[in-house]
Amino acid sequence: LLGQILDQWFESEPLKATLATDAVIGAMASPHTPGSGYVLLHHVMGELEGRRGAWGYVAGGMGALSQAIAHAAAAQGAHIFAEKEVCHVLLGKDGQAQGVALQDGTEVRSKLVLSNASPQITFLELIPQEQLPKDFVQRIQQVDTRSPVTKINVAVDRLPSFLAAPNARDGRPLPHHQCSIHLNCESTHLLHQAFTEATHGHPSSRPMIELCIPSTLDPGLAPRGCHVVSLFTQYTPSMLAGGRPWDEQARNAYADTVFDCIEDYAPGFKASVIDRDILTPPDLERIFGLPGGNIFHGGMSLDQLYFARPAPSYSGYRSPVPGLYLCGSGAHPGGGVMGAAGRNAALVALKDLRRL
Repeated sequence: LLGQILDQWFESEPLKATLATDAVIGAMASPHTPGSGYVLLHHVMGELEGRRGAWGYVAGGMGALSQAIAHAAAAQGAHIFAEKEVCHVLLGKDGQAQGVALQDGTEVRSKLVLSNASPQITFLELIPQEQLPKDFVQRIQQVDTRSPVTKINVAVDRLPSFLAAPNARDGRPLPHHQCSIHLNCESTHLLHQAFTEATHGHPSSRPMIELCIPSTLDPGLAPRGCHVVSLFTQYTPSMLAGGRPWDEQARNAYADTVFDCIEDYAPGFKASVIDRDILTPPDLERIFGLPGGNIFHGGMSLDQLYFARPAPSYSGYRSPVPGLYLCGSGAHPGGGVMGAAGRNAALVALKDLRRL
């Protein structure tokens, strides 16, 4: 239990709760859930430019990272087809992957196929079920993909001014504006309470909020004087109590709760809002192909990690279909913007290609 680990090392409740947020981020879990300590480890392992455990903003927004990868691939001769939905993986008579068929009927032939789609989409939608072992299919179907995350993107006409650290008179960003700001995280009890509400099908009445203002470091993201605010919030269940849908009314009611909370810390925030974009778990699934809206393609619980990710005997990036590899967050070592699964899968695929 993460709670026990934090109690052992720290006395300050706000500090413990702040650390606990990285143990539950993206997970339908509380700091008191067994195995939550690993999720914290997952978020602090590694380094950025030589600084251990550090995170950073991508200049130009997260899309710039995708573009950088695309440019690097194109420089090596890769052909990129954007906005082309894959219909299914092409299989030879021997069951070997031979490419992909696109929704418009185009067939792209290849010796190997690497999928960074989720295991659910890769194996349950793009491959005929009769081509896969029954126990493997069952395992993929049983992966826990519950997601507590609702992402809210906000455009504001001025920086939030927090009661704890009011803005400077010139309106320039202060150091705390350039960091992750955690709200409703004064105690681990608050996080557990928010989690409990969601397990009963109700969006948290006092949700955990991680607030970032990337435009303070990257002014090109917003017009002069304005800013973009990224709100990573939880807990929101994928399915609301009583089977109610996440319609516009439910979306806006939850977003209003989040904004009311921010207003308590930074009076005037609501008046500064120009527009907002609300992405609930079903929206994240529909738009980005995240199963259940889960940002990791499946929970990062101990039963779904290491040799069991995405399934026992298939943690080495190869799949039951020869020539088909899994290289996304659903593969070992899991989620996060680090590229480890992709790099590892590429090495395995290249090794097999040389053998072929």
